[in-house]
Amino acid sequence: MKFDYGKLGLDINIDPKWNVSIFKPKEQKPIENPIEKIKESIKNPIGCRTLKEILKKKSKINSVCIVASDATRPVPSHLILDALIAELNVYGINDDIITILIATGLHRTSREEELNRILGQNLINRINVIDHVATDENSLINLGTTKDNSLILVNKLYYKADVKILTGYVEPHFFFGFAGGRKSIVPGIAGADTIQFNHSAKNIASPFARFGIYEDNPLHKNSIELSKMIGVDFIVNVCINEKHEIVQVASGDFEKAHEKLVDYQIKHIFREIHNPYDIVICGNGGYPLDLNLYQAVKSMAIGELVIKKGGTIISVNECADGVGIGQNEFKDLIFSGLKPDELYKKILDKKLIVPDQWEIQILARILMKVDIYVISSLNEAEIGNIGLKYAKTVEDAIAECLKKYGNNASILILPNGPQIIPSLKDPQIKP
Repeated sequence: MKFDYGKLGLDINIDPKWNVSIFKPKEQKPIENPIEKIKESIKNPIGCRTLKEILKKKSKINSVCIVASDATRPVPSHLILDALIAELNVYGINDDIITILIATGLHRTSREEELNRILGQNLINRINVIDHVATDENSLINLGTTKDNSLILVNKLYYKADVKILTGYVEPHFFFGFAGGRKSIVPGIAGADTIQFNHSAKNIASPFARFGIYEDNPLHKNSIELSKMIGVDFIVNVCINEKHEIVQVASGDFEKAHEKLVDYQIKHIFREIHNPYDIVICGNGGYPLDLNLYQAVKSMAIGELVIKKGGTIISVNECADGVGIGQNEFKDLIFSGLKPDELYKKILDKKLIVPDQWEIQILARILMKVDIYVISSLNEAEIGNIGLKYAKTVEDAIAECLKKYGNNASILILPNGPQIIPSLKDPQIKP
């Protein structure tokens, strides 16, 4: 069978003697003429006035800032941006006052070929584009604190823009509940301290900081609060299928349009099962989601949902960028030599507060309960010394697992990343 991996995929040989289940996502047909459909969505917004009317209400428009997803996201931003900027042009907004701001959060900045992919040929040399840098104090504005004493640091260019527009895509997220919407602001274009507060050990440890949990999720609630204070005029979000084709579009109010796509995801992506598995084979859905080991933790969290305590997750992600360029603290921690429970306790006790602590916190949480094999382009020396196991191939990892659990061990294969999220009524792995 073919497994989503990098740009080309990975073939996995399935022995007919194995006790295997393979979950594929429901068919989601791509919309025809996506640019025209996005324009139609912009003209028929959810929960707010049309973009044309919003622009008319502005006393002056000297700057428009459009936030777009960074290179680690598979959303076809070029289609959204083509449609959105074409509409802005029709409404009298010239290219020279538009800036596209790449929502990097705490990720690295974009490479040239990645910007080409994000903007597309029509826009790459037409529209000004910059990367958000969460640690650059000069590019941030301080708006004070929230009721929880969280610093409100956000990109200055966005905050001061006369028109503020968010773009992105909605899918299940391993601790934010769902991507998209408010997440474009926090963490997308927020300052490092604001991101750290939102992604705090306490919030990440919440039982509500999981795939598909929305209203009670503390990260979601904090991000909504800050987004309202910072301001959003309009949003264009989409849902995509396993081929990264657009299947749904919603525009308008940043909460209501996002909620419509969340409802779609709940109906189409989640699959309830009754029994956990000994072995779960999962990935992030290929390039660009599986660029590095840091991002690969997301797929391990999918496996966590339906694995038996003491079971094994086989993480299949290419990791062409290695451990993660720009994630130096994460790399240091996976080479810290600490046991997973020691790492987890240090983080919860606030003895370890570093950028990217949430990724290592979730990795440690999973490693405390199950084994994890890493199948990637990395060699054994690159995967750290906190408990991750190395295997050259998926078949090698399965062979090792069958020695442990027996030849009739139950195996679940999830070849398309977060395009399908299995869930148990009574999870064996608890917070």
